[in-house]
Amino acid sequence: MLVLYETPAGYALFTLLDDGKLEKPDSIWKDFETPEQANKTVKLRAFTKFENTTDALSAVTALVEGKLAKNLKEFLSKEISEKEMKKESLIVGDAKLGGAIAKKLNMKVLSDSTTLDLYRGIRTQLDSLLSGLSSSDLSAMVLGLSHSLSRYKLKFSPDKVDTMIVQAIALLDDLDKELNTYAMRVKEWYGWHFPEMTKLIVDNLAYAKIVKKMGFRANCSTCDLSDILPEELEQELKEASEISMGTEIAEEDLENIHALCDQIISITEYRTQLYEYLKNRMNAIAPNLTALVGDLVGARLIAHAGSLMTLAKHPASTIQILGAEKALFRALKTKHDTPKYGLIYHASLIGQAGPKMKGKIARMVATKAALSIRVDALGETETPEIGIENRGKVEARLRMLEGHGGKPSGADRKAASNAKGQKKHEFVASSSYNTSTDATMTSPSSEKKRKADSDNEESSKKVKKEKKEKKDKKDKEPAAEEKKEKKEKKEKKEKKDKKDKKEKK
Repeated sequence: MLVLYETPAGYALFTLLDDGKLEKPDSIWKDFETPEQANKTVKLRAFTKFENTTDALSAVTALVEGKLAKNLKEFLSKEISEKEMKKESLIVGDAKLGGAIAKKLNMKVLSDSTTLDLYRGIRTQLDSLLSGLSSSDLSAMVLGLSHSLSRYKLKFSPDKVDTMIVQAIALLDDLDKELNTYAMRVKEWYGWHFPEMTKLIVDNLAYAKIVKKMGFRANCSTCDLSDILPEELEQELKEASEISMGTEIAEEDLENIHALCDQIISITEYRTQLYEYLKNRMNAIAPNLTALVGDLVGARLIAHAGSLMTLAKHPASTIQILGAEKALFRALKTKHDTPKYGLIYHASLIGQAGPKMKGKIARMVATKAALSIRVDALGETETPEIGIENRGKVEARLRMLEGHGGKPSGADRKAASNAKGQKKHEFVASSSYNTSTDATMTSPSSEKKRKADSDNEESSKKVKKEKKEKKDKKDKEPAAEEKKEKKEKKEKKEKKDKKDKKEKK
């Protein structure tokens, strides 16, 4: 029975001298306690070295993936004859590799838990079994190969490719902030000398280029700005320079302003280059998402989620409000309406919709984006067909909501298909009123119903009348008592007056 053992230096093929030892796998470790016992248990049959690090890396990568490497296939075919392949069995440590060897070489392969102690024994006595290979050399090869394998995995891992997008979009946002700060500063600084120019030139890059080329305001009339501005705007700028109310500045001030303009021009050029890089990366990694929402919005979604795979795990409802977490939790806390969109609001499809339809379109865009992301993350296609198709559906839905036609979806499409076979209703106006078309309900149930309704109305009227009488009676009672009291007081007063008169007499 043969044993295949992989080392960082190369492949080793051993011969198991006693096949019966595998029947008692628990006692195999005793045969590898000393180098002498190990040499009596297994014997080195052949060993092949890797030519270089690249060869070793490709062999290890194939082993990790459970594939039969080209150099391993050549080694086994060379050392094991066709007759031995039919008779002998090969012990392999990895089950996937064993399956690949059995399929390609038509050889009986053994790779199960009974062979673990055998491999453990070979590993402990490898120095004595492989002559000419010291443990220090082997440990150095292990270290070098592990570093190469780590670099390879880090470079080609599908989970790590989108980190470039995350870093690029973060840098792009930082550059935009810096450009806005520098542009505001140069406009404010140069505005003391030529304030009218700030209102005429809106573009930051054009402003910096004009300041760099023109210098002092007095040079504007003789300076040629046709490569920066159109002819009409250039003429307006020259006219404004002649009647400008700005203050004079020194040569040293202008030098510092020019240095700031150089920064704006260089950062703008680098931003353009970075945007092209980001655009290419997004088209390569997430083509369907890019076709649906655009490269910048797609990159921001990936950056906010952390990676493309993490974003693919989110449902459409989460993608819709991704970036509006503060507003969401504030709305939940105060029991107000939750936000309808987050980062996805900046997509061109939502921008085309009216204010009342932005919520509906945002929900649909988020649903289609979730499908596109999952195709990009887990699918094998590299074309943006799904994204383009989903974008067409969203645009058709938008046109339908706005009343500009478009293909209806869902229940609307079903109702339209059902109505295809129906004839269009035509209204025919009657020449005069036809009394024969009047219809009256004579069913007994309806008469009973009407009678019951009339009875109910009468009873309710009666109840209301009784309540009103009681109320009026209550209102009259205190008025009568008050009248009676006044009468009694008047009578007492009259009696008292009569009494006083009699006493005076």
